[in-house]
Parts: sequence; C-alpha cells; structure tokens
Amino acid sequence: MNKKDIGNIRKQFKVNNDLLRISDIFTVYILKESSEIYHHQSQPFEMLEAEQQELFFNNFKKILGGQLDEKLFELKFQRNVENSSQLILHQGLLSGEVEDWKEQMLRIIEKMLNSRQYEMDIVITFIRGNYFKPTKRNNEQTEESDRDSVYTHPFILCSINSTQEPKKELLFDYVIKEFKYNIVVDPIINLNAPIGGFLFPCFTDNSADVNHILYSAGKANDLDHKFIEEVLNGEETMTAKDDKFIFEEIVKEVTGDQLNTATLSNVYEEINRVIEENEDDEAPKLDVKDVERVLKQSGIEDIHTEQIESAFQKVIDDEKYEIKASNIVPKYTSKSIKIETKVANVSISPQDLRYIRQIHFEGKRYLMIEVVEDTIIDGFKMIPEVFGEKG
Repeated sequence: MNKKDIGNIRKQFKVNNDLLRISDIFTVYILKESSEIYHHQSQPFEMLEAEQQELFFNNFKKILGGQLDEKLFELKFQRNVENSSQLILHQGLLSGEVEDWKEQMLRIIEKMLNSRQYEMDIVITFIRGNYFKPTKRNNEQTEESDRDSVYTHPFILCSINSTQEPKKELLFDYVIKEFKYNIVVDPIINLNAPIGGFLFPCFTDNSADVNHILYSAGKANDLDHKFIEEVLNGEETMTAKDDKFIFEEIVKEVTGDQLNTATLSNVYEEINRVIEENEDDEAPKLDVKDVERVLKQSGIEDIHTEQIESAFQKVIDDEKYEIKASNIVPKYTSKSIKIETKVANVSISPQDLRYIRQIHFEGKRYLMIEVVEDTIIDGFKMIPEVFGEKG
C-alpha cells in the first residue's frame, strides 16, 4: 500500500459513511498478571451508540496514521510457517458466520499471549467490514453516479490498546454541599494512543493483496519485532531511520567519515534526482550499483564496485540489500539536516547545504554560512563585519 491508498481508507472511518460498512466488532480484555483472557464480547458494530462508534473510529484512524517506514509498515508474510497468521486471517476474512470469525481472531490472540507478557492489562479490538472505493468514470457527461460502480474491499483491522488506572479525584456535591472522594475502580481503556495493530489485507491497484499485511507500530521507528515475526509471521523489515543509518555507514566505509558540504549536498541532490526520475514508483531503491553511481556523480572519485559490495557486506551483512531512496532524503525540499556544535545547533534543508563551510582561521574552526540577504536576529539586522574583525 502507498500513502494514498492508506489515506483513502483512513478518511472513511466516520459515522454514517456509506463507503465503509463495519459488520462486527470483537473486543478482548487481557489480564497482565496471568496473560489470560478475562472477558471478550462481540456485537454488530451498528448496534453501538454513535458516541461509542466515534471513539472507536478515532482509535482506528490512529492505527492507520503516521508515515510509511516510520510508523506504518507493509510486511510480506513468511512462507511455510506453522499456524500461519496469513491463513488464519484469510479464513477469518472469508468466514460467513460470526462465531467462525471470532474463533480465528482468538487464534491470533493466543499467538499474542504466547509471544509475550504485557506490563499492563490490554484491550484488543478486531473489526471486520467492507471498504467501498468508487471507480473512475470514463465519461464525465454521463448521469451515472460515481458510487454506482465501486471496488469492494473486505478487511480486518486490529487495534491493541493499553489500560490506565482511574484518577483519584476530590469532588464537590452541589446538592448536599459536601466534598467527596471519588472512588472509581474501573480501568480506563486508552483509545487515544494504541500500542499497535494491523490491517489485513493490503490493497494494491484496487485489488486485495493477501500476501501482505499493514503493521502499525505504537511509536515511530520503534518496531515490535517479536510481534511482527511470531504473531503476524511477517518478514523482517527496516525503519526509515535504519535505512538512513545504513546508507551513512556505507558511505563512511567507502569514503571515510569526512566529507565537505559541497560533496554531501551533491549526494543528496543525486538521491533526490533518483526519486524524481522514478516518481511513478513510490519506493525507488538503491542497490550496490546505484550507490556507486550516486557517489561517483556526486564527485567522489577512486571508488569501485568491490568497495561498495564490501561496505554493504560489513554494514548490513547483505551485499544485495536495497535502500529506499526516500528514507535517506524523505522530503528533499522540506526535510532538515541538523548541524550540531557545542555552541549552537543549525537546521538547514539539504539543497542549501552547499552554502555551509567549516573553515580554519587563526588557529580556530568556524562554521561559515553564505547568505544572500540581510541576517535578522530577534528583529535586529546584523551589521556586516570584515572577517577577523572584533565586534
């Protein structure tokens, strides 16, 4: 799934929307002490009050929120796995009876409980329904509604939420004019910050892709690898942060850890060019040959394929690994590069990196920024000085 596909289904999670029909909701309460199911209940989603539906919709939208490769990850299922979650979810998706669907979802719960013991009581919610996506009309003059013909996408969504102890509060009773200690023992289910979840199946080119599942992490760049591998049976994946680190380490292996700003700026420009040339592909990747080409075209000479392959092998232990270009420079025009010093930290866009220099003068190092206009500090215009002159 690309960000457009995810955005399209995410915005459908709202009350009284005819493009999204949720048939059933199944909620399971897990005790932290015993890692056992304390209670579970199932009911038609439409039987919930509108306020309850709104609470759940906001929760489900959070599962589908965030950036790809940071919080959302399209995972490929492992092959030849015993008790495969792919098969379990597919059977649940095709189940005609609610009890059959619940049985499959309880199998997923069992895998979760076998994988780990949670530090707090958790509530796991499953929904199943249909997402309807209107087809594009070929003739804009036709009186046919764009909703008369739609793609139908059955899906299962899972949301995992933590619980919180109720707050201890002091209340004032207006009737009897008395202060009261508020005693509440019911735990609060935190639907505002789910700690994980998934959507099955993925949707690609308006068709279901049952070989992939969309995993949602609780926090950006913080994957639950045990959940991915043991519960979902997904293949290992990398975050955007991981990819960027891998690229930087490979470059250091090849060139050393010292690059002037002009060369570094060229590297980012070359990667951005790769992204622009492959704009039809949401995730262009860089292999050994691509990295070699990027570095050479950036002005780094005297490098060869064997060096790059050796660097890949040393850093990632896989000379065939491919790095997502967008993970290195996610948004070339807006993503900032941080320049850190003991005196000050500077953030600058990659394309402006060429205006930065580190120079030596009279035994000291300076960070020099070339500017084309007056510099303003807290509303005051800085007075130009001759370099080396004491202000």
